[in-house]
Amino acid sequence: MKRALFALLALQTVLSWRAAVVALPVRVTDGKGHVVSGLTADNFRIVQDGKPQPVTMFHHGDTPVTLGLVIDASASMRPKQSALIAAAASFARSGRPDDEMFVVTFNDHVTFTLPPGSAFTTDPAQLEAALKVTQPEGRTKLYDAIVASLQHARKGKWDRTAIVIVSDGGDNASYYKYSDVRAMAEQSQTVIYALGLVDDRGEEEDPNILKRLCRDTGGLCYFPPPNANLEDVLAQIGRDLREQYIVGFSPDPGQAPGNHDVQVTARGPSGESLKVRTRPGYTGTAKGSQR
Repeated sequence: MKRALFALLALQTVLSWRAAVVALPVRVTDGKGHVVSGLTADNFRIVQDGKPQPVTMFHHGDTPVTLGLVIDASASMRPKQSALIAAAASFARSGRPDDEMFVVTFNDHVTFTLPPGSAFTTDPAQLEAALKVTQPEGRTKLYDAIVASLQHARKGKWDRTAIVIVSDGGDNASYYKYSDVRAMAEQSQTVIYALGLVDDRGEEEDPNILKRLCRDTGGLCYFPPPNANLEDVLAQIGRDLREQYIVGFSPDPGQAPGNHDVQVTARGPSGESLKVRTRPGYTGTAKGSQR
């Protein structure tokens, strides 16, 4: 009961929408899988709960992002640590100079590893140093780390927020349950990406957990082979972030609270149907949506 009450309070007070606009990160591709750029708001159609919604927010371009790297530091990650740190540092350097970033590591504890007093950094060198703070040991508090990261991301100054989870194992030590994490993710505008470092033994107890979290927030989940170049995989995530449209609408302030389905479709300049990837819905309140 105490855990459920604590989780409910966190849902109500920590993760909500920032303004009375549902902002959806949208990636558009054509029939051959090529990214489609140059679209305008008129190319998009939004439907919430079966009712068309006018587009009240639209942006496309390389805008700054608040980004968290959520890194597994349990004992099983020890052989992969050096390659992961190098790949994550390269990923940080490839972003915009005004991206604000943070690092969360997790094992038996969830740790924010930037220097005390630094909630975020724009310095890739400082981020790289933060990645090296925690030595791999102990168990895997994956769910607790995701909750802490979603809570922290909302403190950033940018409207676009994302976290990248890197883990090689399922949760075996968290206070939170998967249902808590999923509910929080649905109330957040943060896009979740994941990199599952699963070997032939299948250490990840349920790969579908990460897949569902990414799908429900408009992100992607990667399970590269053991010999994959992690820099290349993280670079794919970076490109995905930079290629997104932001399409938003203002829901009815008097709508019923709870979960709402959202569908976004897009057509090209010649009327051709395009493929859209975005989150399938959001959780609102009776007063409209807030971040």
